[in-house]
Amino acid sequence: MTDTDRPYGGDSGPPWSVDVLADLHAGALDDAEAAELWSKVQTDPDAMAVLGALDATTADLTAFGDAPAPPMPAAVAARIDAALAEEAAHATGGQPAEAPAVAPVVDLAAARRKRNRQLGWGAGLLTAAAAAVAAVVMIGPVATTPGTPVAEPPTETAPGGQPPLTLRGHDVAAGLGDTMNVRDYGPLTDAAGLDECLKANGIDTKKPPIGFRPATIDGEPAVLMVFTTGEFARYRIVAVRTDCGEGKAGMLHDETVGR
Repeated sequence: MTDTDRPYGGDSGPPWSVDVLADLHAGALDDAEAAELWSKVQTDPDAMAVLGALDATTADLTAFGDAPAPPMPAAVAARIDAALAEEAAHATGGQPAEAPAVAPVVDLAAARRKRNRQLGWGAGLLTAAAAAVAAVVMIGPVATTPGTPVAEPPTETAPGGQPPLTLRGHDVAAGLGDTMNVRDYGPLTDAAGLDECLKANGIDTKKPPIGFRPATIDGEPAVLMVFTTGEFARYRIVAVRTDCGEGKAGMLHDETVGR
């Protein structure tokens, strides 16, 4: 592979552009390119500071996306009802308004997926902002590479939306880049199923994975999860069986990788 063939422009050393670090963090590079670049940025404290800011921002936004929406304050709901009633009276010349059509039933699961997609775009924007701030504070102006691919924001995928990753038991960490920022519940079905699996394995549900998706480990179906550790560019990779849930830990693999 020549320098011009590399998405990160063939950079051989710091300072790394924010776009390059964001793509590396988001798993936008293929495994070989990611491994080559990781080996270089791990010795650069400025680059590690930017990656650490991306870790923290992604974890915070993931937790926010799974939090329940607060109820509308009663006073606000009352004002809205009064305004609608007044508008209806004006429209009908003071006569009683016709009964409104029955509102369609909302699919809560679909609504939640739509909300998470919207939050995913917001997460992408805020993550890029965090990286830019960290870059300005820690490493000052950096050169950008024309045509560098922009990492897509994390999105929630319906169960079975992506083919399982094929991994070997001695190299489960190879799935790190393809799992970060992916939200595919697969056989766990939904957020509740994920929480039950985490509880069964003694993992704090208040610190959810920053990425998860179906995989196979030496041919055995599994779900792969990636967690932050609170340390720069250091991740915990967990793989569980597909029946993981209440009373069934199903742990297949658990390791921490990074610098």
